Amino acid sequence: MTHPVDGPTTLSPARIRFALLALALGGFGIGATEFVAMGLLPDIALDLLPELAAESTAAANASAGWIISAYALGVVVGAPTIAAAAARWPRKRLLLALVTAFTLGTIASAVLPTFELVLIARFVSALPHGAYFGIASLVAASLMGPGKRARGVALVLSGLTIANVVGVPAITWLGQLAGWRIAYLAVAAIFALTFVAVLTAVPWQAGDPGATMRRELQAFTRAQVWFALGIGAIGFGGLFAVYSYVAPLATDVTGLPEVLVPVVLIAIGVGMTIGNFVGGRLADWSVRRSMYLFFAVLAGALVLLGFTATHPIGLFVGVMLVGGASSALSPTIQARLMDVARDSQSIAAALNHSALNIGNSLGALLGGLAIAGGLGYIAPVWIGLMLTVAGAMLAVGSFALDRSRVRRGIPVPHKTGAFAAVES
Repeated sequence: MTHPVDGPTTLSPARIRFALLALALGGFGIGATEFVAMGLLPDIALDLLPELAAESTAAANASAGWIISAYALGVVVGAPTIAAAAARWPRKRLLLALVTAFTLGTIASAVLPTFELVLIARFVSALPHGAYFGIASLVAASLMGPGKRARGVALVLSGLTIANVVGVPAITWLGQLAGWRIAYLAVAAIFALTFVAVLTAVPWQAGDPGATMRRELQAFTRAQVWFALGIGAIGFGGLFAVYSYVAPLATDVTGLPEVLVPVVLIAIGVGMTIGNFVGGRLADWSVRRSMYLFFAVLAGALVLLGFTATHPIGLFVGVMLVGGASSALSPTIQARLMDVARDSQSIAAALNHSALNIGNSLGALLGGLAIAGGLGYIAPVWIGLMLTVAGAMLAVGSFALDRSRVRRGIPVPHKTGAFAAVES
């Protein structure tokens, strides 16, 4: 049986919007499953590590942060593996398989009894993360049409950022009332709804018939791919060094009651949602200039947060700006990766999420080590600043290499995806 390949020329505008909404709903579920642990970290620590929590709350919170790192590492492993192996699969079929895996993995995270088993479940449930965003981004870019690639990526990512405005605070509140396990079951229900939405709304699209694992993996032979991965893996750690420990930052440093933690999460989510759309639009204009701009804003936001987090206004403004600048970097880095990966588009679209989740793991790990070392909950902010500066330096080095190659007459990836002169 053959399937028609639907695209922007055969679908009505309403059908395209419905399909994009279905893809974004998957991003919403991913945002919820990835970030809900941040607001419920003290509850998870108390339930799964009661003996350690009795000795030291800070130590228990730092150890519970490994749940965040385990999820991030699952993304790192799963994104290139699944994307390379399944690039020839019909895209809708692959999306449905990935959403099914999300649903089952999140249920397992909610019901397993020990810290070690939950840690494994979070790793396994993260394996489809990068591949979902990668394939969904390719589908969205196809539906959006020429010249709107980064905006298509941003639309898929909008589900993740909106989750931080609505989903994560609401599920955090539910978890505070009914327990963190109920919160994860609510996330699993979102994934089940996503399966129905994708099945109903997303048009059939063939995979890449010429894709092979060898061709996709050739992306790793290109120096600029490693530069782009480093930019995301290190630079994005600035967000997660803060986000991973935002609940104790709000309660212990700012002095807010626990009931206001979801409001802090909303502030981050609002910033991320605005930043995502701004980043998508500006990346279609200039990847290089956008990346420099957003790294500068992120560094400034972390400095502001570091000096003003003891005051509620400083906390809310700081975390909103950190979320906004970080989220704006995401479609920018993804566009850069897709440019420099050349023909390896499936793996390039997924690798962005490997890189960002290395940043997730790195930020959570270093922030946790600082807290466990007695440096306090403000220390992760300064660690985040160091990671941001390092990421910006890698970006400068990457684009300098482009300019060097242009001077030697070597073609470099242009933002349109063709091989032409570097952006002016």
